[in-house]
Amino acid sequence: MGLANLSWGLLAIAGSAVAAEFQPIIAKGSKFFYQNGTQFYIKGIAYQQEFSPGASTTASGNFIDSGADELACKRDGPILKEAGASTLRFYGSDPAANHDACMRVFRDLGLYVIIDIGVPGKSINRDDPHWDIDLYEHFTAVIDTMSQYDNVIGFIAGNEVSNSKNNTEASAYVKAAIRDMRAYIKNNKKITRQLFVGVAANHDPDILEPLVQYFACDDGTDFFGINVYSWCGKSSIRQSGYDQLSKLFENYTVPVMFAEYGCNTVGGGANRFFHETTALYSEDMTRVFSGGFVYMYHQEANDYGLVEVSNGKATKLKAFYALKKKLNEAKPKTMEISDYTPGGKANECPELADNWRANKRLPRTPDKSLCYCAFDTRGCVGNSDISAKRTSDIFGYICGESPEICASIDGNATTGRYGIFSMCSAREKLAVVVDGHYNKQKKAKDACNFGGSVHIQSAKSERSCTAALAKASSDADKKGATAMDTDDSFAVHGAPVAHVLAIGDFSIGLYMLVALCVGAGMVAL
Repeated sequence: MGLANLSWGLLAIAGSAVAAEFQPIIAKGSKFFYQNGTQFYIKGIAYQQEFSPGASTTASGNFIDSGADELACKRDGPILKEAGASTLRFYGSDPAANHDACMRVFRDLGLYVIIDIGVPGKSINRDDPHWDIDLYEHFTAVIDTMSQYDNVIGFIAGNEVSNSKNNTEASAYVKAAIRDMRAYIKNNKKITRQLFVGVAANHDPDILEPLVQYFACDDGTDFFGINVYSWCGKSSIRQSGYDQLSKLFENYTVPVMFAEYGCNTVGGGANRFFHETTALYSEDMTRVFSGGFVYMYHQEANDYGLVEVSNGKATKLKAFYALKKKLNEAKPKTMEISDYTPGGKANECPELADNWRANKRLPRTPDKSLCYCAFDTRGCVGNSDISAKRTSDIFGYICGESPEICASIDGNATTGRYGIFSMCSAREKLAVVVDGHYNKQKKAKDACNFGGSVHIQSAKSERSCTAALAKASSDADKKGATAMDTDDSFAVHGAPVAHVLAIGDFSIGLYMLVALCVGAGMVAL
């Protein structure tokens, strides 16, 4: 038997023993535990080839699904285990793909997985944030597909979505997604174990403190991941700022991890020595943190890889051996769940400020039946083949001329005001807007045309829709949800209040639309 086959054989034997006593992961307070009560640490590696326009197209966009390539998983699983990993991070998952083989390989090796739910085209975009039916259905589909594997620990609803003080509003949409996915898991009778939904954030000092507060207050996150690249070379816990991160999270009530880490400034992967790995699993850090994920397994153009894959063969790089030494040497102090009394305290939500513009009032939970009603009860609707660009043009014209028509589809994360149809898809939102325009023009024949892009339909008046719409309108009135709020109590100095309409890859702020439409005159539609 060759050395490679011998290594695989030994790992397979070890993996069989692990599989026989496999323990799902649970949480109590700010700690993770195996189901048997022993504390669990994430010794993680980001296992994801970078998203690329050249990647194979899946039902969820152009990306490589790390959990659906059986040959790659069989090749890489033993290498990941050899490196000392306990947990992998996938940056996306195609719910239409088959993950059985890969998840079995990883389970047999004792490897757990945390999965980013969003993928290109189906994630919360910091520049065009929304939380709607389409995203809700993708997120729940990923959970349905991946929750069947007991080595899945949980899901990340957004990665670095708010990464500067200019896009903190987007965090409201991530937090709404966490709220709704937690509720979905709780109410799903097929899911019989703990599954966690969390967030990953970048280490931006301008917004980090309010961001950390925001995801811990009210109906918050199940865990918090922070991407940290501050330790390079022979640094220290103090010099790298790790001590300040520990202080920031010391009273957190849910598990905290490094969602990504590894030096990214000094000479590429060959000069990564992973001294920070030793620090991360030291007692100074483990009193607060539950481990972290090294970025990354695959060698890419960024030169952070542990392994280079060429023609199906994996070659271990210098960084692999450096990490292997540090991870396998790390023996973090553990406790039993019965001996642990959670500390921490609930966070107040951050006040609105120049560096924080996400209100504690969150976007609505997407409601498919209400959105269908919004379309079916309208007399003027968009054509089935209308393009995103044309849809955006129509929104731009109508909302610029008559902003009140668009109030019910509008969302404002700074004021915390969300129209009753703000969580619907572009199709339903367009129906609401063009029908509002049609009625404002007293149903003039040419008011429902827009160059043949919209048409008149026979509006339904089903009793169920009438009741649903009436209830939604009543709820909106109680919460002021349809208002395009300019209340001074919500004003942020120097920050324009953008009322964003999300239309696929197009988004237009209403305050910009008004200026454009008034300045340019009526556009030709």
